[in-house]
Amino acid sequence: MSGGVRVLTESMPYVRSATLGIWADVGSAAERREQRGISHLLEHMLFKGTSRRSAREIAETMDGVGGNLNAFTDKEATCYYAKVIDRHIPLAIDVLADMFLHSTLAAEELIKEQNVVLEEIRMYDDSPDDTLHDLFVRTMWQSSSLGEPTIGYPDTVPALCSDDLRAHLRERYAPNRIVFAAAGNVDHEAVVSLVEQAFAGFAGETAAPVPERPALTPATLVRRKDTEQAYIMLGTEGLASRDERRYPLSVLDTVLGGGMSSRLFQEVREKRGLAYSVYSFGQAYRDAGLFGVSAGTSPESAQECIDVITAELADFAACGPTEAEASLAREHIKGSLTLSLESSSSRMLRLGRNELDLGRYVPIEEVEARIDAVTVDDVAALARELFVPSSLGLCVLGPLDDVGIRWRRNAA
Repeated sequence: MSGGVRVLTESMPYVRSATLGIWADVGSAAERREQRGISHLLEHMLFKGTSRRSAREIAETMDGVGGNLNAFTDKEATCYYAKVIDRHIPLAIDVLADMFLHSTLAAEELIKEQNVVLEEIRMYDDSPDDTLHDLFVRTMWQSSSLGEPTIGYPDTVPALCSDDLRAHLRERYAPNRIVFAAAGNVDHEAVVSLVEQAFAGFAGETAAPVPERPALTPATLVRRKDTEQAYIMLGTEGLASRDERRYPLSVLDTVLGGGMSSRLFQEVREKRGLAYSVYSFGQAYRDAGLFGVSAGTSPESAQECIDVITAELADFAACGPTEAEASLAREHIKGSLTLSLESSSSRMLRLGRNELDLGRYVPIEEVEARIDAVTVDDVAALARELFVPSSLGLCVLGPLDDVGIRWRRNAA
C-alpha cells in the first residue's frame, strides 16, 4: 500500500465475522529502563479519546454494532484489533485508524489511566501464576529488556507524561513498521482501499527494533508469599521463533507436558496426585526463547513435585520420546492447529505474527508437513541440547523459604 503500511488478508467466506488488527512492530523489549511500561500505557491511552470521538463514543460505537474492540502489548509487538460482523468492516477500520492516528493523549486522561495501570500491576501481584511467570523470566534473563515485565513498574508508569507518549509514537509508529491484518469474510482489495483512505497522510519511517538475545542466567529463586499452594516453574533456554527447530520443539513440548496424555500430566497428576495443573510451555521471541514447566502443589509436596519434574526432564534428555508418543503428539498439534483456524481472530493473529516474526506467511500445509517430518531423533537431540542440568533454573512462589527447597538439577 502507498505510504508503507503492509496489508494482509485471509478470506474465510463461510463465516460472517471479520477480525481486523493494526500491528505495531514495537513492544516492551525496546523500552529504556526509566520508561518501563510506556508501550503498554500508550496502548491504554489510544482508547481514551481522539479529536473525533471521546472514550465513551469509541466504546459505544463498537458496542452499538455488537463488536469487540481490544488490544494487547507484548515484549516485541503491540496490536489493536476489532472483531465485527462483516458488514461493519468499514466502521471498524475507521475506529481503529482514528484511535491509532488521532488520539489526543490528554493529560487528564493520562492521570486516570496511570492509576488504572497501577491497579493492573496490583492485580498481577495478587495472581500467583502471573507473578511466578515474571519471576521466572527475570531470573532466567537477568539484566535484559526481554526479562522485564511488559506492564512496567509502580515507579516508572506514573513518571511518564503525555509528551513521552507522543515521542514514543513518533519514534516507533511509522508506516514501514506497521502491519494491518484482516481475517474472516473479507475482500482483499476492499480492505486495502479502506485502509488506504483511513491512513491517508500517515507518513515517515523508523528503524526496525533490534531483537534482543539475552544471556541465559539460570538460578534458583524462592519467593515467600502467603498462598494456599506452592507455585513451581522450572525451565531452561528455549528456541527463537525464527529457529527452524521450532517444529521438533512443538513435538517435545506436547509429549512432555502438552495434554492429558503427556508424561508430566500422567506422572505428576495421575500417578502421584501431586498437582491439579501441570504443563510445559515454550516462550519464543525473535532471537531468543525459554522453555519451562509449571505446576501448583501443596507446600508439603513442593519438594517431591520438583524432584519428579526434574527426573522427567533428565529421563527425556537421556532417552527421548517413543515413536508412539511422537506420533500422538504430531496428530495432536495438527488437530489443535486446525481447530484454532475456525476462528477469524486466530487467523488474524497468525497473519500478524508471521509477518513481524518471520517476514512471510507460513501456509498451514507447510506447518503440517514440517510437523509430519519431525522424527524421534530430532526431538531426542533437541532434548539433550536443552535439558542440560547446568542450564536449568527454578522459581518457587508460596509459603516456603529457600531453606525448605533442596534441588538437584540432575535428579534421575
